Amino acid sequence: MNNYQQLADLLFPHVNRTPAELEQQYPPRTLSPEQKITRFAPSPTGFVHFGGMYQALINERLAHGSGGKVYLRIEDTDAKREVANAASQLITTLAHYGVHFDEGAAVDAEGNVVDNGDYGPYRQSQRAEIYHVYAKELVLHGHAYPVFYDETAQAAALAADKKTENQTRDWAAEADLRRQQTQRERAITLEQVQEALLRHEHFVLRLRAEGDPEKKILFTDLIKGKLELPENDEDFILLKSDGIPTYHFAHVVDDHLMGTTHVVRGEEWLSSLPKHLMLFQYLGLRPVKYLHTAQVMRLDEQGNKKKLSKRDMGANMADFDAWGYAPACVTEYLMTLINSNYEEWRTAHPTDSYTAFPFSIKKMSPSGCLFDKNKLDDVSKNVLSRQSSETVYEGLYTWATRFAPDFAKRLENRDYALQILSIGRGGKKPRKDYATYVEAMAYMSLFYDETFERIDPITPAFPAQQVKQALTLFLQSYHAADAQDTWFEKIKEVARTLGFADDMKAFKQQPDAYPGNVSDISMFLRIAVTGKLASPDMYTVMQILGETRVRDRIHSFLQTL
Repeated sequence: MNNYQQLADLLFPHVNRTPAELEQQYPPRTLSPEQKITRFAPSPTGFVHFGGMYQALINERLAHGSGGKVYLRIEDTDAKREVANAASQLITTLAHYGVHFDEGAAVDAEGNVVDNGDYGPYRQSQRAEIYHVYAKELVLHGHAYPVFYDETAQAAALAADKKTENQTRDWAAEADLRRQQTQRERAITLEQVQEALLRHEHFVLRLRAEGDPEKKILFTDLIKGKLELPENDEDFILLKSDGIPTYHFAHVVDDHLMGTTHVVRGEEWLSSLPKHLMLFQYLGLRPVKYLHTAQVMRLDEQGNKKKLSKRDMGANMADFDAWGYAPACVTEYLMTLINSNYEEWRTAHPTDSYTAFPFSIKKMSPSGCLFDKNKLDDVSKNVLSRQSSETVYEGLYTWATRFAPDFAKRLENRDYALQILSIGRGGKKPRKDYATYVEAMAYMSLFYDETFERIDPITPAFPAQQVKQALTLFLQSYHAADAQDTWFEKIKEVARTLGFADDMKAFKQQPDAYPGNVSDISMFLRIAVTGKLASPDMYTVMQILGETRVRDRIHSFLQTL
């Protein structure tokens, strides 16, 4: 067929606009060479995956680190897989972890997904007219053709194919048949198109690929480096029978019109790259720069690396809320994954925002990253230890209202909670007692009578009578108004009265000369007041609890001996 104009008019009779007109509607962005325009373009088919958040943060850092912009596009062309409210939840989740967009799909006050920006619509389902303009252009230049089919016959063929998919098949013969079928479909005449349209037959639009798989494309991926890929020779589908584009077609059109400079996506798309480069070429458009990230991995029970699948704990970003991780902690952990030198930078800049970090594509690992919950805990402890008590409180209270309402009620005494959260905070070596809000709740439990419990016993080496004597003597001299030095001197006096060493150096020199030492007396007191062998600074704990509660707890403990 040579009359491509007639064919284009037959297939797209309602398309009156041209690519040139769309170029005027969506003019190129005014950018310096250093500025980058990136996008995050998820499908609203479920929860936000950890790997998706990983890519979203890369996009945000790549754009904002260069003084550019990042936008959100919703690729919702597969209506069958779309999950209700997934798009709005996705936007909310990304914002929860600090990924904010300069434009694109957004959520309004009523919870509706709306457009925010001049390059929309930002939902692909609302851009059909735009795709048809470029589809018509491809037909007009002989780069695309329709394939009509009988839906009933096609369904029967698919069913038959499914029955034989597990049987022995001659794949070479099938490939040869497909090539023959493609040649027949390519040879469709104008008259046949007219007749099919009069019968209201459905058609898909396919690319007429002129590539030779024996030839190689030289391409530089910004993460993977220099690549050699075979030319595309597949006549893949551009428009489905309902007029909706495939990902291959839609993202090329959208990334061009929206001014995207860099596309971050998973390495599973590398095999499709020749298709996309061919589309850019056939449409006469400048290709974007691609960064193909490796999949996020995890270790299985045997220590082998496996893909972090949707079924794994930690894959769903909602898991981190349920586990009690502060959003800032998760974001900080992600930063350690996207650039290999981030931790070194953090050591040198302990109080700076992660946004001050000079993100670099060159510091991204071609082999990807490993999800490690232990490493997440370490990062999280560091982040929480650097936060102010007020910041920790606000995050903890917000989390508790969702996941621990009884604890949230206790936190309503804000001043009291802040006293607890202030223990050991500040200074060069702040305490790192908890990695999550769940652990913070457990940490704070000793300060509330409703949750206080004795977990650890007194070491059996000390007779109960000896412990009673020590605690009774302490109660006789204890006053909450005492300064810390005075308080500790009284503990040492208890030690001396019972023949315990009040000096650790002396005890180490002659351990057999004493029944114990001053730290043992402190241990008796710690168990009685906190119920644990390990706790925050005892003097501070007792000051927060107050004299009455301290005495009550010691008396209660004495009754158990």
